[in-house]
Amino acid sequence: MSLSEIARAMLAAVSTATLTTVLFKRGFRNTFIQGIHRLNPGAPAMVGPAYTLRYIPAREDLDHLGVFEDRSHPQRKGVEECPPGHVFVIDSRRNPSAASAGCILVTRLWKRGAAGVVTDGGFRDSPEIAKLPFATYHAAPAAPTNLIKHHAVDLNVPVACGEVAVYPGDIMVGDGEGVVVIPHHIAEEVAVEAFEQTAFEDFVQEKVEEGRSIFGIYPPAPEAREEFRQWRAAKGR
Repeated sequence: MSLSEIARAMLAAVSTATLTTVLFKRGFRNTFIQGIHRLNPGAPAMVGPAYTLRYIPAREDLDHLGVFEDRSHPQRKGVEECPPGHVFVIDSRRNPSAASAGCILVTRLWKRGAAGVVTDGGFRDSPEIAKLPFATYHAAPAAPTNLIKHHAVDLNVPVACGEVAVYPGDIMVGDGEGVVVIPHHIAEEVAVEAFEQTAFEDFVQEKVEEGRSIFGIYPPAPEAREEFRQWRAAKGR
């Protein structure tokens, strides 16, 4: 299931906080990836379907520098095959003691048109990655090569990232607060509701900044709903 450009634009304009509430209304409680942050504060909002890589613990006889000569190595293959507009999501078992990837691979994803990259582990070359105009999320800097702790085994399979289930094609949305996972089959309707909720919350924020009490507007009484309708018409939103 593809994500429409309208829905993509809506999701880029809303916060992960708003999205978690919209998802909570639908019974989804565990959607915010825990323990990660964006490396590059100036990067654009991240929106795109998940393309996943799964790591298991490394084993000394299998994980050595020679494995990267094999073009079918899942980490390297995934970087070259992640579709444009997708988010490369790495299940590193919440272990940031060795790198999930480094600046060269992240740069390659950026140049290939990926929408971003997310790991619940760490990236090496993090100071250089932080300078890229590309949405990148990790738990902590990790200088050692991935081979010390991680063995790449699968591409585009269901994974866990920061204790959240991520299925291939789920919609990943990232902002300055973190990353939310939206089940792909409800992404369009979630985008519309979150966009509408954002408009209302902007109205509430403006009124609270003017000194208004939250009672009667958050949540809204009927009078506040009408006031919001008029406010929205005046704002052209």
